[in-house]
Amino acid sequence: MSTLPNVPQHPHQQPRRTAAVLIASTRAARGIYEDECGPLAADWLYALGFDVVLAEVVPDGDAVGEALQRMLALEPAVILTSGGTGLSPDDRTPEQTLPLLDREVPGIMEALRADGRTKTPMAAISRGHAGTAGRTFIVNLPGSPGAVAEGLAVLEPVIGHICGQLEGHNEH
Repeated sequence: MSTLPNVPQHPHQQPRRTAAVLIASTRAARGIYEDECGPLAADWLYALGFDVVLAEVVPDGDAVGEALQRMLALEPAVILTSGGTGLSPDDRTPEQTLPLLDREVPGIMEALRADGRTKTPMAAISRGHAGTAGRTFIVNLPGSPGAVAEGLAVLEPVIGHICGQLEGHNEH
């Protein structure tokens, strides 16, 4: 486990909601390469008014579930994961996420894959879950910076409404 580098700190403004970012990458966790997805997600969250309270890079597998549980203990509004959604033997992010969800939100993953398929046919094999654990919304994004950017663009028009509903606001 390591802390994400380059996560922006913005002390001059107090965002309304909190978030966490989890990167599942054995190679990045070992320092073989520098993760780009975490800072991308953290910047996006901050721009939307979230304070990133925890950002971690962990190896694929069981470490993902352990990190998700640490993050859920902080009760953030959102947890974004990136990586571990492919078909490699150690890609286990969906299996680590699903047991923690109270409710799935399948339309989010359908939208992410549909948008991704307009750019690459490989999006069809991306696995992942989106759903809620208590008042926290969790979504699994693929592990490439391009796929993360595309996924964040899909989430942008709905993330505020999702958080509002989880907070008990029922405006439509």
